[in-house]
Amino acid sequence: MKIIEIAPLHKNAGRMTGYLHDQYPQSLPGRVCRPCVLVLPGGAYQFVSERESDPIAFKFLSHGYHAFILDYSVGGEGKPAVGLQALSEVAEALAIIRQHAEEWGIIPNQIAVCGFSAGGHLAASSGILWKDAELQEERGGKKPERPDAMLLCYPVITPGEFAHRGSFDNLTGGDERLLRYFKLEKRVDADTAPAFVWHTVEDPAVPVENSLLLADALQRAKVPFECHLFNHGGHGLSLCNEEVGTPEPRSAPWMDLAIAWLDDRFAFRP
Repeated sequence: MKIIEIAPLHKNAGRMTGYLHDQYPQSLPGRVCRPCVLVLPGGAYQFVSERESDPIAFKFLSHGYHAFILDYSVGGEGKPAVGLQALSEVAEALAIIRQHAEEWGIIPNQIAVCGFSAGGHLAASSGILWKDAELQEERGGKKPERPDAMLLCYPVITPGEFAHRGSFDNLTGGDERLLRYFKLEKRVDADTAPAFVWHTVEDPAVPVENSLLLADALQRAKVPFECHLFNHGGHGLSLCNEEVGTPEPRSAPWMDLAIAWLDDRFAFRP
């Protein structure tokens, strides 16, 4: 396995760590190139959750995917609001992965983002707002970068009635224009990336209505998606096991379901 570190990504911020399978073109010619997943941990845009970082990346790695983790910019605690900074870092991360696709053995049109909670909002933003003019201006006019699929885990979606206020405070600083900009259920269109979404009905932090609003918007725009709701479980579950300190066996099947969906999207047979 090869480990890479790349920083900064945009305006001297953001760090990406990659875990790449070794390439054996003689003995494993069918695995010279693989799809990959860019993991965006949660943390209310205030920190980057460890339980949603390496454990998730290693799970995808064990299934044959290359895996990357983005330690993106956050706000709060005296830091300025994130604004478009973190989203620009995701776009730069996708661009870097595609630029190095041949060198790293990555299939350039099989790159998924996997986000949790506020990281789910960031992942969804990258697949919904990818061609937005303001984002492209923030990136200095570079070409748009859309993920090829989104895996959204108990995602923050709306700043409306069912908002996780802390996430939007750290993201927007209360700026009404940014709140409208990041109201993702109103920004979905036919060019939005296909999505796998899961949530627990009991989530006390990010109401399940966030995923329901997104699912409705995806359906209206005729964007391919799959949505799973689990009756039991709190927030920040990650893999739902003892390893990450959140054992919840009734919600744990989400990962197998997500991998099966992504395998199907990418026609990947590990």
